[in-house]
Amino acid sequence: MPADSMTAPTRRPRAVVFDWDNTLVDTWPVIHAALEATFIAMGQEPWTYDQTRQRVAKSLRETFPGLFGDRWEEAGEVFYDTFGSLHLEKLVPLDNALETLQTLAGSGLPCSIVSNKKGDFLRKEVEHLGWGNLIHCSVGALDAERDKPHPAPMDMALAGTGLAPSKDIWYVGDTLVDIEFAEATGCTGILVHTAESQPDAKAKADFTASDLADFIGIFNRLPPK
Repeated sequence: MPADSMTAPTRRPRAVVFDWDNTLVDTWPVIHAALEATFIAMGQEPWTYDQTRQRVAKSLRETFPGLFGDRWEEAGEVFYDTFGSLHLEKLVPLDNALETLQTLAGSGLPCSIVSNKKGDFLRKEVEHLGWGNLIHCSVGALDAERDKPHPAPMDMALAGTGLAPSKDIWYVGDTLVDIEFAEATGCTGILVHTAESQPDAKAKADFTASDLADFIGIFNRLPPK
């Protein structure tokens, strides 16, 4: 399914900021395994794989108090211990992720990451893939005063670029939380991997792309700023 031409942009951005999990890399199997171990350790029924994909979007510090009550920090330790033992060996880039970053970097655009993954895990994954030279800044959970969709991480992502959040900055993600984050920061919200995305996210996005190849095709067709 091609991008929606009714809402496609008319000019290139000044910077692009990406979500990470399941926007540029496939991490659902690791997230699910870590959550499964956490629910079992806390004496709760684990979610199914489909439930994990439907329910996970916000950061651990935003969601675990509601799931585990007063034991949420203990649950967080189980999750992080399990995740940390698996995430690098099972990390898989999504199709065209590297090519997307290379194309944007070759056009002189700063590219950053804002993720609800814990910041130290995020940066280890970026370096493990050898993408550090393509990424201006990687901002994860706990790095800013609040996590996405709160706008605070965007200022960190753009620090040192001389740019401020605006519609000239594209934020690219795969969930409703990503589009809400773009809206909260005043940036242009782009939804990718639309076959997997929620209807509400599609309705709120400034424009959509079926996958990263479609996204970079949109970019390449636009005139340079």
